[in-house]
Amino acid sequence: QVQLVESGGGLVQPGGSLRLSCAVSGSIFSVDSMGWARQVPGKERELVATITSRGSTSYVDFVKGRFTVSRDNAKNTVNLQMDSLKPEDTAVYYCNARVRGPYSSAYSNYWGQGTQVTVSS
Repeated sequence: QVQLVESGGGLVQPGGSLRLSCAVSGSIFSVDSMGWARQVPGKERELVATITSRGSTSYVDFVKGRFTVSRDNAKNTVNLQMDSLKPEDTAVYYCNARVRGPYSSAYSNYWGQGTQVTVSS
């Protein structure tokens, strides 16, 4: 099976920074695109940032200039550097990865359990 485990969440003051990390493990043949999404109670989960296998990135407008997504292909990890955090960024952040297993001919999407990010004074 494929597992995604997030880390780095916590409580931070407005204007502060956090760095989230996600490790992909298990039976992996290759990892394609990866990314991060967030969700608050009562709202739909929204995509925050994505990064392709070659490093091309995309961000939702609200986080542009503040968040930076990166990856380490050798370690199958994806990171999200969050700067200038705002209270509106408070949410559970989920790691996502498109993974192909050794016995699969197609990629499948996997999600982590999520890590809480709280931005408050």
